[in-house]
Amino acid sequence: RMFHDDELEESEKFYVGQPRVLLLIYALYNTLVARSEMVCYFVIILNHMISASMITLVLPILIFLWAMLSVPRPSKRFWMTAIVYTEVAIVIKYFFQFGFFPWNKHVDYTKDKPYHPPNIIGIEKKEGYVHYDLVQLLALFFHRSILKCHGLWDEDEKADSSSNKEDTDDELSLTGGRRDSSASLKSVNLAASVESIHVHFPEQQTAIRRKSSSSISQLSHRSSFSSHRSKRGSTSTRNSSQKGSSVLSIKQKSRKELLMEKFREQMIKAKAFTIKKALQVYVPIRQFFYNLIHPDYSAVTDVYVLMFLADTVDFIIIVFGFWAFGKHSAAADITSSLSEDQVPEAFLVMVLIQFGTMVVDRALYLKKTVMGKVIFQVILVFGIHFWMFFILPGVTERKFSQNTVAQLWYFVKCVYFGLSAYQIRCGYPTRVLGNFLTKSYNYVNLFLFQGFRLVPFLTELRAVMDWVWTDTTLSLSSWICVEDIYAHIFILKCWRESEKRYPQPRGQKKKKVVKYGMGGMIIVLLICIVWFPLLFMSLIKSVAGITNKPLDVSITITLGGYQPIFTMSAQQNQLKSLEPNEFNEFLGSYRGNTAALQFLEGYGREDITRAELEGNSNSLWTISPPSRKKMIQGLLDCEAEFTVVLSWSIQRSCLTQLLQGHGLRDCAKASLAPVMFCSWCEAWGRGREVLSLCQTHLSPGLRTLEEVYPYYIKAPSDSLAKPIKQLLRDCKWENITVSLVKNVSEEGVREWWVLNQNEKRKKTPQESLELFIFSDKVSPPSLGFLAGYGIMGLYASVVLVIGKFVREFFSGISHSIMFEELPNVDRILKLCTDIFLVRETGELELEEDLYAKLIFLYRSPETMIKWTREK
Repeated sequence: RMFHDDELEESEKFYVGQPRVLLLIYALYNTLVARSEMVCYFVIILNHMISASMITLVLPILIFLWAMLSVPRPSKRFWMTAIVYTEVAIVIKYFFQFGFFPWNKHVDYTKDKPYHPPNIIGIEKKEGYVHYDLVQLLALFFHRSILKCHGLWDEDEKADSSSNKEDTDDELSLTGGRRDSSASLKSVNLAASVESIHVHFPEQQTAIRRKSSSSISQLSHRSSFSSHRSKRGSTSTRNSSQKGSSVLSIKQKSRKELLMEKFREQMIKAKAFTIKKALQVYVPIRQFFYNLIHPDYSAVTDVYVLMFLADTVDFIIIVFGFWAFGKHSAAADITSSLSEDQVPEAFLVMVLIQFGTMVVDRALYLKKTVMGKVIFQVILVFGIHFWMFFILPGVTERKFSQNTVAQLWYFVKCVYFGLSAYQIRCGYPTRVLGNFLTKSYNYVNLFLFQGFRLVPFLTELRAVMDWVWTDTTLSLSSWICVEDIYAHIFILKCWRESEKRYPQPRGQKKKKVVKYGMGGMIIVLLICIVWFPLLFMSLIKSVAGITNKPLDVSITITLGGYQPIFTMSAQQNQLKSLEPNEFNEFLGSYRGNTAALQFLEGYGREDITRAELEGNSNSLWTISPPSRKKMIQGLLDCEAEFTVVLSWSIQRSCLTQLLQGHGLRDCAKASLAPVMFCSWCEAWGRGREVLSLCQTHLSPGLRTLEEVYPYYIKAPSDSLAKPIKQLLRDCKWENITVSLVKNVSEEGVREWWVLNQNEKRKKTPQESLELFIFSDKVSPPSLGFLAGYGIMGLYASVVLVIGKFVREFFSGISHSIMFEELPNVDRILKLCTDIFLVRETGELELEEDLYAKLIFLYRSPETMIKWTREK
């Protein structure tokens, strides 16, 4: 070997023999060194995300509008600006940490106020106020050392010194000629002073030049040097012109006129100085962006896909974390807000802004206008930073550093800014051919492309935008036709490539793995779809159901259509669950009763509630004397039927409230919207049992109403409550006793009714009623939207709809054989790409011819067969 060195070979062997962990550390360090400028950008952005102040705002803006746009790399001036600015920021923050400043005396009160001036500026007193600034300064010095090691730190200065030597000779010759020509001037005016500022603007040559970022400093030095020489020339001209006529003019002018003349001269000098300084700032910036828009060479690249993905991630962050961009919405949920037909303003504004930027970015990409992209980048950088760090804290009433979702959104947007700057620096591609997913023909691209086409309105919106912002002679319908043909041919191409990779020999039967793997999965899937509603509704409540116990149980008894004679309700402590021994005793009482046991199998101990109602009515019997007399006459009429109506109502928390506050029984009446379960018993002719009670003034005793009281009530989740006949003895309802109590006092006569149940499971000495409620389980919150449809609703909305789509795959295949079974689609695919290519090159007449050829190909089966034969 010609170049053989034993030491290098031994060094390489030593390096390869190191542990893998050490080699990984070496690799990470080399990556850090190779991308040290990205490390600096990351640290600066991280510092700004945490500090979120005006002091740290300057460097991120300079990164996106200066450093990342510089070709081929950021200049020394930028890195020196960043280093000096960071050092000054550290000193300023340290100086304002002293306690004698008035805003540092109430730090605990003002530290969370977003619009407190020290918090906005970044000079508030806090712990670790310069930690991230020191890390930022360390990263900048690390990058500076790497540039010095590679000889790139002083590269700009060498280029400046070499160019300045050539420019100096030109400036001296130009100013010398101007000095001779200006000797004839008689006076000094504004026009002469302005003209004396000699600035060379870049000439618009036919061959566009690209200068490096060092040209900014060259132009500033050149303009200042020429201004200085021109100023000297103008001064000498003024002096020479005044020598001849100064003696005569001074004697004739008054003191006031001399002062006014001197004042005018000073004003002219001030204007000239202001214009000179403004040009010194404007010209380098203008030259910088001019070189950026009109490059000499362009390393064309296409990062639109990455920018689109960054915008998509930001869109997802807005949708799932929109509460972070609004006021008093920290606990809100977008699904609940939309279900109530309420669109949050913060969500709407952020979504529209994000979607609008994506549309504008697509338009700029299709038009390939770098100038528009530069203007859009500048507007977006300033607008996003102004919104995120000045407007959003006031809207949310919390600092940006305390808003995690906003920080995540801003970081992803910074990634987008970096990609956008890279796209501007390299330039747009000259040709945009097809979708980025159609570059390769494999299963990954196939499934991603089909998923892309399944997104609602995305394919249509993309096609229309491409037609609007692309030069073409095709109509919108023709454009969509070409796009659809290209998508169909691409899918066929992917399947044909897969058949080539995994060929099937002729005459060989399909393997069992394929048949049972694919066919068995389809069979299981179809069976599950057919029987899904029954399985779902049977398992949703028995396995994953939630017990929804009653919150209020009320009983009301009415005689005919008159005022109710008895009203009572049970709440809270009066609604009790059965103890284990009580539940076992309850089940034992129905031993041998098959119908009752079958009913009780669907309920557990937690699903049964015993309501204990007080026997005394909670309201007085307030009936007017005429109505009372009429009611007594109706009771005396033996031929007419007088009914006793017993009604009950059971209140439970509704499903929507149960999803958010399950178990809030203590405040159910106040905050939860109850669901009413009401039913009425049949009419019985037993009202005359209370006739004697109504006619007497004192309580004569008890009267029994037979088979009027429903002891067991079932409360379903989606229908009215009804009595349970399987648990009744001989299918007969329970008997209750009624009595009228009268209390005569100075305030008058008060009457109320007292009811008592004869046979109760829990014996009590006081008059009372006992009622057992069997509550059906409700579906869990995560599956409530499906359970609400019911079995018939699921069959109608899910099974039939899915069956319709499945039927499309198994029927109508014969009509599409001509376009689906194409052996070789390479020629058609090339024809589509040729249409895209001639469109990008501006050959619009050829585009029309190729489109007509494509349409004729699909209209002619014989030509299609010839074009799709195997080669």
